[in-house]
Amino acid sequence: MSTVLYNSPIFGPIHSRRLGVSLGINLMPADGKICTFDCIYCECGRNSEHHPKHHRPTRAEVYEALRNTLVKMKADGPEPNVLTFAGNGEPTANPEFPGIVDDVLALRDEFFPDAKVSVLSNGTRVTDPAIFKALLKLDNNIQKLDTVNLEYIKLIDNPVGHYDLDAIIKALCDFKGHVIIQTMFLTGTLDGRNMDNTTDVYVLPWIETLKRIAPSQVMIYTIDRETPVSTLQKASREVLDRIAALLRKNGLETSVSY
Repeated sequence: MSTVLYNSPIFGPIHSRRLGVSLGINLMPADGKICTFDCIYCECGRNSEHHPKHHRPTRAEVYEALRNTLVKMKADGPEPNVLTFAGNGEPTANPEFPGIVDDVLALRDEFFPDAKVSVLSNGTRVTDPAIFKALLKLDNNIQKLDTVNLEYIKLIDNPVGHYDLDAIIKALCDFKGHVIIQTMFLTGTLDGRNMDNTTDVYVLPWIETLKRIAPSQVMIYTIDRETPVSTLQKASREVLDRIAALLRKNGLETSVSY
């Protein structure tokens, strides 16, 4: 399979299906992947296949690289719609994440005050008080919740280390609406086992949990690039539209990326 690894600490800008012109901020090494999940659909590949040799960028390195990039974009374009924490693993796992958030917000205000600052996070670190406080400062606090079925989470997301689903859901509720939930829907198999999470067995309990969380938006999407597990398949447009209709029927603002 082809693997997508991103430059560090700054990559892009790229055109995001969900966010527009996005300048990426990768807080993991450029030569590998460090993540608290090991998702079977991750475009960056499996954790075990991409052990980095380089260090994670420091707060000072991120600040310098982002400032230099924004100076160039201010002069030559394009103007970013969003500055996005993403890349080769879980951004909140960088030990300097809270301070980096403050720096990025200050640079955004200096160069492109109309741009949003977003994070694409897997939700595993929302129970950490310092991370939670930093996430509250972001315009788009996007957290993953692929299902509320713990057995399925262990198969599709492969949490690394301790994973407390109930505590994570409680923290998502504690954002009091200042959170966007992002969910991957797919079909296909893993070692002969059905991995379809688009059926009501998975969707209806997930929607009930979303009603408790009361996010500002739900983003549902499906596979867009080649995955580490070749037997996985995209969810169809019709299936995603059906799930979106159920979400909207329950009062949840929803966007769909096919």
